[in-house]
Amino acid sequence: MELKRVVVTGLGAITPLGNDVPDTWAAAVEGKSGAGPITHFDASKFKTQFACEVKGFNAADHIDRKKLRQLDLYAQYALVAARQAVQDSKLEEAPNLDRDRVGVIVAAGIGGLHTFEEEAGYYALNEANGPKYNPFFIPKMIADIASGHISMEYGYHGPNYGVVSACASSNNAIIDAFNLIRLGKADAFITGGAEAAIFPAGVGGFNQK
Repeated sequence: MELKRVVVTGLGAITPLGNDVPDTWAAAVEGKSGAGPITHFDASKFKTQFACEVKGFNAADHIDRKKLRQLDLYAQYALVAARQAVQDSKLEEAPNLDRDRVGVIVAAGIGGLHTFEEEAGYYALNEANGPKYNPFFIPKMIADIASGHISMEYGYHGPNYGVVSACASSNNAIIDAFNLIRLGKADAFITGGAEAAIFPAGVGGFNQK
């Protein structure tokens, strides 16, 4: 069996160094650090009070308010970075684009941790009145929902799933996409990873090592 050649045609990035590829690359070349004091919550009583947060990201600049209600922060990062990659690749301009042969594999080590944190806390406060959850709780939290939202935005109907393998998750997603293309299972993939775990449960959990 002859394996197909695979190339990277577009890039997107939301990182602690910048909110697009040029800014991220320029900061990396200059040796800048993405670390700084935690701002997503009051970490003054935590062992760790610094982290590599994404900075200056305003989701409302990219996603309408109705859609934002359905997206955990990790999925917001994934969707915006995916848009950058699709635009950079000019995939949507490709002649005879077969959307049934374009897939999405986006990894997350944890997924919507902040959404889980918020909903678990809400239930604890309202336990006496019976369980009551946000209808978006599960769809916002699950680790493969970023792939789902990206595919729905563009109508890509190829293989679609998330990958979870701790710190290697994004690499595994890219490897899966690579292998599926060269085996002829799809023509193109949006792939990579996203995470947004710098919140009390994430920082506190890792502090307990």
